[in-house]
Amino acid sequence: MPSRLKRIYGFCDLHFITCSCYRRRQLLGTRHARDVFLRIFDQVRRKYKFEVVGCVVMPEHFHILIGEPEKGNPSSVLQILKQTVARRLLKPARRRGSNQPMLWKQGLPVQNPHFWQARFYDFNVYSNEKRFEKLRYMHRNAVKRGLVSSPELWA
Repeated sequence: MPSRLKRIYGFCDLHFITCSCYRRRQLLGTRHARDVFLRIFDQVRRKYKFEVVGCVVMPEHFHILIGEPEKGNPSSVLQILKQTVARRLLKPARRRGSNQPMLWKQGLPVQNPHFWQARFYDFNVYSNEKRFEKLRYMHRNAVKRGLVSSPELWA
């Protein structure tokens, strides 16, 4: 992994963050997985006290536009969010006596030891123009991908 990654925190910027599922697998592609993600995201938001300007959950990644948290920083928020979502959606296969993590998808266990890619993309949003650009991108993401015909149709 590159060691020169530099995150810029402490200037009260908004942060446009993108995080992908492991190998771009569609691990957030079910209503259940999206609902779990959103519930946990709200819990993390309340605990770390940050503003949410925008959020979109796609089948294999998510985008959030958030303010800097009162507690910690965006990296610590993402660490807790990703760990909690992965733990909730990856479950040990206790029925077969195995400790191997499994993803429960549509009632069927799917072998998958990873949920998230190791890193996340963070862009400091320093102007209203960039804020609107990122929000437009988030709203149009599902349309561009052909998942819906207009932004308001994406849950």
